Amino acid sequence: MARSMTGFGRGEFALEGKRFTVEIKTVNHRYFEPNIRISRKISSLEPSVRDMLKRWISRGKVDVYINYEDDGALTGSVLVNEALLGEYVEALRKAGSPLGLADDLSLSHILSFPEVLKAHAVIEDEAYIESLLMQALTEALNNLTAMREKEGGAIRRDLLDKLDAMSQLVEEIKQRAPMVVRNYRDKLRARVEELLDETKLPSLDPGRLETEVTLFADRCCIDEELTRLSSHIQQFRQALDLKEASGRKLDFLTQELNREANTIASKSNDLEITRAALGMKNEIEKIREQIQNLE
Repeated sequence: MARSMTGFGRGEFALEGKRFTVEIKTVNHRYFEPNIRISRKISSLEPSVRDMLKRWISRGKVDVYINYEDDGALTGSVLVNEALLGEYVEALRKAGSPLGLADDLSLSHILSFPEVLKAHAVIEDEAYIESLLMQALTEALNNLTAMREKEGGAIRRDLLDKLDAMSQLVEEIKQRAPMVVRNYRDKLRARVEELLDETKLPSLDPGRLETEVTLFADRCCIDEELTRLSSHIQQFRQALDLKEASGRKLDFLTQELNREANTIASKSNDLEITRAALGMKNEIEKIREQIQNLE
């Protein structure tokens, strides 16, 4: 299925005070290039996000914005380093005794010393948080894909119209090609007879005339090019209906179409065939521009 590389998708999921919002924007790019902006609090989930994107998107520049909100009560624990606290008390008493200082130690004073108190945040269940994120991400990817397929469908219809125009030009050339050799033979014979009349020379050997016509026919023969053109056009149509991404294959086929059209134009000794070949090149250039948008 033809799918555009340009699109936008948004997804949200909330449960138990936790809320994820995911936005994805994609534009044309030759390769898969993700740019993920994710909260530092859940940055460990970035590899999972990247893996999910790879399964849905084969190429394009992908910007992903992930917002995480947790409205639940903040939880954690504060631990007292009792061993260190005892050492602080013992050291202060020893320092004050020789100097006759009063023991005015207070708990609040001692607890302010470095490393006595340590706060520990409760570690959330990462697998659970990831499952919530994946639901928001999946919704965003579904919406993105729907938009890309809709635009891809419009591009596909336009490309099919251009392929129809090319097929018509190929048929015109096929009908015209046999006439080229006949016209050359007639013009050559007429020219030779005219020269013979002017110079009063003996008649030209018909075998030599046919030899010249045969050489001309070999030089301007475009049967192989026309066969390949028809084959490439058929393959192009089939590639547009593939389930997997076909942008790279279409790009290759476009190059081959252009190659055959160029060869026909260079071999042509006929104004109508040249016109048709140039018409094909014009359609091929339009096709080239369009497929840059396809995944």
